[in-house]
Amino acid sequence: MKSALKYNALYRSTVIIWMVLKFILQIYLFHARYNVWDERTNAKWDKLLVKLAKEYRKKAIDLGGVLVKVGQFFSTRADFMPDVFIQELSGLVDRVPPMSEAYAKALMEREWGTRLDQHLSYFEPHSVASASIGEVYKATLKDGSNVAIKVQRYKIEKIFHKDFTALRIVFWILSVFTSFGKKADLKALYRELVIVMNRELNYQKELSYAKYFQERLKDNDAVHVPIYYESLCTEKVLVMEWIGGAKITDLAFFYNHHIDVQKVAKTLFDVYLDQFINSGYFHADPHGGNILVQENGMISIIDFGMVGEVRKQDTNYFKQLIRSIVVDDYDKVIETLDEMNFLLPNANRKKLKKMIKQTIELYQNGSFSNMDEHTMEQIKDDISIFIKDQPIQLPAEYAYLGRAMSIVVGILFELYPDVDIQKWAKPKIKQWFGGFVEGIYVQTAVDMAKPLLSFPKAMLHFLESGEKDRQWDKEKQKKQLKHQFFVVLELITFVMVLCSAGLIIYGVHISLQPLTISGIIAIGLFIIMINIILFIHYRMIRSSM
Repeated sequence: MKSALKYNALYRSTVIIWMVLKFILQIYLFHARYNVWDERTNAKWDKLLVKLAKEYRKKAIDLGGVLVKVGQFFSTRADFMPDVFIQELSGLVDRVPPMSEAYAKALMEREWGTRLDQHLSYFEPHSVASASIGEVYKATLKDGSNVAIKVQRYKIEKIFHKDFTALRIVFWILSVFTSFGKKADLKALYRELVIVMNRELNYQKELSYAKYFQERLKDNDAVHVPIYYESLCTEKVLVMEWIGGAKITDLAFFYNHHIDVQKVAKTLFDVYLDQFINSGYFHADPHGGNILVQENGMISIIDFGMVGEVRKQDTNYFKQLIRSIVVDDYDKVIETLDEMNFLLPNANRKKLKKMIKQTIELYQNGSFSNMDEHTMEQIKDDISIFIKDQPIQLPAEYAYLGRAMSIVVGILFELYPDVDIQKWAKPKIKQWFGGFVEGIYVQTAVDMAKPLLSFPKAMLHFLESGEKDRQWDKEKQKKQLKHQFFVVLELITFVMVLCSAGLIIYGVHISLQPLTISGIIAIGLFIIMINIILFIHYRMIRSSM
């Protein structure tokens, strides 16, 4: 029964919307209960967020579809998502139950228009990888070539497009009933999500990206992109060369095969730095499972479902930012950030200018001369605090770029703890700017790239200087909290009335009497609840007039 409901649009929408409304209610209740945010309150807040994130992750794995991809997307958004939530959501990667082997075979035959034995001499029955959109199977072609076959999951395209409707409702609720809507451009976020997810649904698009990286990396003998068998590739099936080896983070594999760790780390750094600073596409999901190392030390990059783009204009923006910083032209810095769509309309540009100037002074004072893993973690925490407190939103492509950069840097430090990013980056940055530029531009670019555009602890001086303004905003929000709380309760009960009505209709449609009776009982209870809440809310409004 539950398995069948999983593909029902009304059921999926009800689960998704109700989960979000429940999350909002719990957050409102927490803020209403705790007025003083001390260390104990912060610990309880983090505990609540972990609880919500775990519930989200469980629902995402159960339902699949958009929930998984939204979770993965938001795990890239340190600009507005709490760290504890991001850590839980990161567990969504490749943790999806496998699909039926029979369905996979049937889909392949339908896509190819022939029986499998016309093309395959062997098909391994159990998938070797299971993700939110597709499954990967190992097989052998008639000519003896070992291949990996990526097959799209059952009804995944229909599920995604059904979920987009629920997602649009969720974003409307967030924009109307939470302060989140004031901090983020939710319409833009929705568009970004839909574009990114639709792109992943079309395997022909992934094939075109793979061919792009084959061409881009063809002169690099230390890196390999798998060969794709285009005659067998469709919108729902991909057939590519089978790549063995081990995850690039498997140090035991390096030692067992006498592979030069430093050489591999340097190759990895060069390949991804080129993607991050030069125009073109970049591999947006470079985790250990998608970067393999062969026995001879060659790196193999696989899975191009998630790809971002650095436009030529983006590289011009990056260079303009560095030039403006070098000549202390912070008005130009703000102007450039505005052109990059980093600043929301309500941004206080004077405050941002002051903050950026104070932050850059820390670079000039050599605050990052001794950077270790602890420092990197501290920087990550501080950039999260900064972005969440300020009217800044990372456009989706920059968010994916930042995520990819942080993953690669994490792999580098795990692979080769003695990595010297400054030494390795300097010649690349010099080439990037052009040989005619002054050394100061190169050095500034290297210093900025080293902490990956993060901000140190001392920037809290700026945040503390604006604490009075933020405190006034908090007091204002508290006055509105009770009213918003009742509005949310009214919305929740109203939505549940609609959902109960939908349950009744669905129960009648499938002739399931217990489901119909449950819907009738539920709709009666929620109608009583909404009347009680409206009465209490009315009395509260009258007493405050």
